[in-house]
Amino acid sequence: MREEKDYTYRSMQEERKYGLYWYSGLWTVLRPILIALTVGVLVVGIVSTVGNRLYDEFAAPVDPQDPTEYGFEIVSGESLNRVAGNLEKAGLIRNKTVFKYYCDFAGMGQKIQVGSYQLTKGMTLSEIADRLTTGDGNPMVRNITLIPGETVEEFAAKLQQNGVLERTDTFLSLCRTGEKFTDYYYIADLRNTRSSRDRKYMLEGYLAPNTYEVYVTATEEELIRKLLSQTEAVFPTAYEERAEELGLSMDQVLTLASMIEKEAGKGDFARVSAVFHNRLKANMKLESDVTIHYITGIRRMALSQSDLRTDSPYNTYLYAGLPLGPICNPSPDAIRAALYPDETLVAQNYLFFCAKEPESGELYFSRTRAEHERAVAVYSPLWKQYDQKRGIGE
Repeated sequence: MREEKDYTYRSMQEERKYGLYWYSGLWTVLRPILIALTVGVLVVGIVSTVGNRLYDEFAAPVDPQDPTEYGFEIVSGESLNRVAGNLEKAGLIRNKTVFKYYCDFAGMGQKIQVGSYQLTKGMTLSEIADRLTTGDGNPMVRNITLIPGETVEEFAAKLQQNGVLERTDTFLSLCRTGEKFTDYYYIADLRNTRSSRDRKYMLEGYLAPNTYEVYVTATEEELIRKLLSQTEAVFPTAYEERAEELGLSMDQVLTLASMIEKEAGKGDFARVSAVFHNRLKANMKLESDVTIHYITGIRRMALSQSDLRTDSPYNTYLYAGLPLGPICNPSPDAIRAALYPDETLVAQNYLFFCAKEPESGELYFSRTRAEHERAVAVYSPLWKQYDQKRGIGE
């Protein structure tokens, strides 16, 4: 009996020992997990507390219990920074910097509109921003686009049509004289040339084609300055050095580029440039139809004899060399082509080109006058048909 009791006692001891080992092993596994969970809860609590405090201090509605509507006005020309400051002064937001960053992050910075609004101190930042971007439909800024190849007159007419300008006379007068823009060195240099007074528009060719964001209150002078400032970017120092290598001034490069822009599609820019360079080198008249178009304002594919006899320093059928100045505002690609003509056509001395079927935009290039005249005989009937279709007679 005693042996049985001893055995039973030992069994109980062993079971207790093994049980302790099991609990000890389980605790070893759970202990770091519990510590991590505890730390995580503490961190979340701290972050949440700090986040709530920052939100309450900078971004929360000023007074969620105040339903009173307060008038707030945004006038034309005010920047986002000014609007945010006025909201803070009016007690409608807690912090102007937070509001400004929120609008920028949400892509609303350029969408805030002029108008009178009714806002409450219980509105959130997002609610106020949403309200200010719907407004009365009058944006603080708008986009204007000058398309490559557009003339000063075409651009002015488009600005008027789109409601940017009420009238075009002031804009055109500023472009005609250029006298307000002599702080740009290239305009100052241009006005000092003897021939500048005879130009149709002093600034023709110097308004860089692009899309620009401008204030709705921008004046004609401010609009022009926006475009002139981009001209330096599209005519860097490397281009000035290249022009000097070719014996050309910046104005001559822009003039040549404007002709290239009007004569061809982008794929033929360098080849048309090569023909013009070869003709200039040979002291030949450039005989470019697009210079006649600039004088008459009519884009006729088949020029009449009266067109060809038009007495103007822009008429490259009457006068050798480049026309008096640019005939449109050229693209960066046309400017580059004017400086870097197609080397193969230059080397092979191509001197002529003409349009094929007008709507295709393709050109036919020739080296000799005889070859050119044969091409004209083939394609000129198509030019006349094209003019007739558009209601343009001789």
